[in-house]
Amino acid sequence: MKAEIVAIGSELTSGAKLDTNSQWLSLELAELGIPVAYHTTMSDSLEAMIEVFRIAAGRCELVLITGGLGPTLDDITRDALAALEDVELVLDEACLAHITDLFARRSREMPDRNRVQAMLPEGSRAISNPRGTAPGIWMERDRGESGVCQLVAMPGVPSEMKRMFTHEVRPQLAGSGHVMRRALLHCFGVGESTAEEMLGELTARDHDPEVGITVHEATITLRVNASGASEAECLEKIERVSVEIRNRLGSLIFGEGAESLESVVVEGLIAGGHTLSTAEVGTGGVLASWLSDVDGSGGCFVGGQVLGDSGGDSASGLRSLGVEWSKGAGNSESAARELATACRLHNGSDFALSVAECPAFDPDAPDQEAPTTWVACAGPGGVETRSLTLLGDVSFTRSRTAKTALDLLRRMLEGCGA
Repeated sequence: MKAEIVAIGSELTSGAKLDTNSQWLSLELAELGIPVAYHTTMSDSLEAMIEVFRIAAGRCELVLITGGLGPTLDDITRDALAALEDVELVLDEACLAHITDLFARRSREMPDRNRVQAMLPEGSRAISNPRGTAPGIWMERDRGESGVCQLVAMPGVPSEMKRMFTHEVRPQLAGSGHVMRRALLHCFGVGESTAEEMLGELTARDHDPEVGITVHEATITLRVNASGASEAECLEKIERVSVEIRNRLGSLIFGEGAESLESVVVEGLIAGGHTLSTAEVGTGGVLASWLSDVDGSGGCFVGGQVLGDSGGDSASGLRSLGVEWSKGAGNSESAARELATACRLHNGSDFALSVAECPAFDPDAPDQEAPTTWVACAGPGGVETRSLTLLGDVSFTRSRTAKTALDLLRRMLEGCGA
């Protein structure tokens, strides 16, 4: 069995809203061992909807549909399903009673237009929706020798859809007879192409388990997807390939699952009984913000200084740390070293991270050379630095700079070097 997920709504195709339903449903189906072959997002067009449903039902055994079950004129999912099977919409008295009761419990009179939500394609069955007025629709399409396709339409409202799928739909899905499980490994310090080269045949399309690579703001995430007859078989495959990935990437890997660089650093600081402070020039306080957002960071992160640049009002902030830079002198390895050392002394912390001044640049200027900035980490064993070339827009460079500093500290805490 394979599935297709169809998300309906002009608000999705126009970009006004993000389709999060399809992502959530894909993860849920993976738990059932049902692979999702297609995601389709479409506007509120009856003719197009009928065609999309016809194509989806022709190539998949399960089609999950979200959206288009409301009471307004552009909510036409039920009409499209009826047209697909060439049947009439018929009133479901139980659905109408539920909708009427829902309005009564809210001390409101039901608008006549809401009756349309109780109209279902003949031969289909309603799916209970205790959280809203839109019942789901479960319909079967006979495909002859290809068997039957299950078409399941659910509300587009995420809270209603998730409740309906979890309690009403999921228990009725037989699955594919296989189990699917996924693991995530995160690494930092090389580019996507370099990581793929280091992984070699592990990322080949026919590799079992499948290893995929995604990149977000310089963090590389490896998705290990395994399928098998049992959970134990999947976990064995994941463990086997994860060990090989760690052997090939080594200290580039910093975490797994939901872990981030900042959470790993905080965990390492707490485990060692260490404290940390930060001094940032030109980042807008990204480092301090990320660290503060980690649960439990209050026990190790003592705070820090967020500065604009080495001139103007920030000069007094630098002087409070005992640092005095002449104009333009804040962008160097020595400046990063000095700032980290001064920050550690001023705040009385075991470790201190610093980000040196970043030169102003225009990422869209074709002839401008990309500037370099420096980060440093001062600790009981001395000061280590790292440089990075700034490419991309401001938000990306700030994120990458902060991650470079955190990775430098992570390596010092783990004793694996810079």
